[in-house]
Amino acid sequence: MLIKKFQGATEQEALQLAKQELGKDVIITHIKKISPKGIYRLFKKPVVEITAAVDEDNFYEKKNAFQALGAEAIRQEQQKKAMAFEPKTVPEEGHSSAIEKKLDSLQTMLERQLKDQAVAVPEKEETRADEQSAAMICVQMIYNQLIANEVEEVYANKIIGEIEQSIKPDASVDNILSTIYQKLVLKLGQTKTLEIEEGKTKYVFFIGPTGVGKTTTIAKLASSLKLGKKAKVALFTADTYRIAAVDQLRSYATILNIPLRVIYSENEMQEAMDDFKEYDIILIDTAGRSHKNREQRDDIEKLISSVPEEKREIYLVVSATTKYKDLVKITETYAEISKYALVFTKLDETGCIGNILNVKMMTGAPLSYATFGQNVPDDISKINPQTIAKQLLGGGQ
Repeated sequence: MLIKKFQGATEQEALQLAKQELGKDVIITHIKKISPKGIYRLFKKPVVEITAAVDEDNFYEKKNAFQALGAEAIRQEQQKKAMAFEPKTVPEEGHSSAIEKKLDSLQTMLERQLKDQAVAVPEKEETRADEQSAAMICVQMIYNQLIANEVEEVYANKIIGEIEQSIKPDASVDNILSTIYQKLVLKLGQTKTLEIEEGKTKYVFFIGPTGVGKTTTIAKLASSLKLGKKAKVALFTADTYRIAAVDQLRSYATILNIPLRVIYSENEMQEAMDDFKEYDIILIDTAGRSHKNREQRDDIEKLISSVPEEKREIYLVVSATTKYKDLVKITETYAEISKYALVFTKLDETGCIGNILNVKMMTGAPLSYATFGQNVPDDISKINPQTIAKQLLGGGQ
C-alpha cells in the first residue's frame, strides 16, 4: 500500500495532483484545510491537503498508462465525472473531521487498554519485547473490533495479515490504527454510481431476492435522476408475478410524471427498446427470485441478455440484515447470470455492517448505493468507503 499527501489551492487541484502521480484508482482517505501561520499568514491563502492511497501492486503498471493520457485527457475525465449522477446523499459537512474524531476516540480507548495490559508484562522482559507485545496487543484489539462488527474471520485475518509485517515493534497506536484504516478503505474500493451518457440510452437492471427493497430503491434513483439531473427517465417492470409491485411502481411513475412499461417477455423488451430509444436511462425492476430456483434464474438471464452488453448495467440488491451464509449463496447464484454492482438496503435495521466488507471481498463486485429507510427520494446515498471503514473500526454512525 502506497500512501502520500498532496496539497493544492482547492480540493480538486490536490486530487488532480494525486491522480497524476498515483493513478486514477487512487483512494482519498483524508481531507483537511491548512491555514498559514506566523507573521506572513495575512499574505498567504490556506491550502487543502489530501491523503491519498493506492494498492502498490498495481501502481507502477497503471501509473504509466495514466500519465500517457496527458493533461487534456485529465480535464475531459473531470468534466465527464462532473456530469455523473449522484442521488441525494446524507449531508457530509464536517465529514472528515467527524471521522478523525471517531478514530481519535478509538485510539484513546486502545491506548487506555494497552496501559492496563502493561501491568501484566514482567518488568524483567526486554524493552523491545515489551514494545512488540504492545503493538501486537493493539492489532489484536482492532481485529476483535472487526469481528464484533461481523466481519468474517477469513477477511479479518487477510487484512491483518497484509499489514502485520509492515508494523514495526515500536509502532504507535495512531500508526497502527491509521494503517488498518487505510487498508480497509482500499479493500472497499471505488464506488460505482449511475451516470448519464449523452446520446446513449442506458438500460439498468435491478436484480435480487424478494423483499430486499428493489422497487423502492428504483423509485428513489428515478426521482433523483428526474428531479436532480433533469434526465429523461423511464421505468420498466418485469415483476409481473406480483400485482402489488407493478401498482407500486406505477404510483411512483405517476407522481414523477415518467412512463412505465410492463414487460412480459424478451420480445416485448425489444419492442420497448425501440419505443424508448430517445430516453437517457431506463430503470428495470425484475421479479424477486429464489436463488434456489434454476428456472426463475434462467428467465432473468434471458431478459438481461435481450439487451446488448454495452447498453446495460446490472445492480444486485441485497439486504444488510441477511445472514452471511445466505449472502454467499445469493451472490454466487446471480454471478452465474451476469456481472453486477452491489446495492445494500436496510442499513437502518442492523447495527453491524461487516457484511458490506464481506460481500465486497468475496465477490470483487464494486459497491454502489446503500438505503436506510423507506422515504422517497431520501434515505439513499452512494456508499462512502471512508464512512464504512470508520464504522468497522468502532467509529459509530
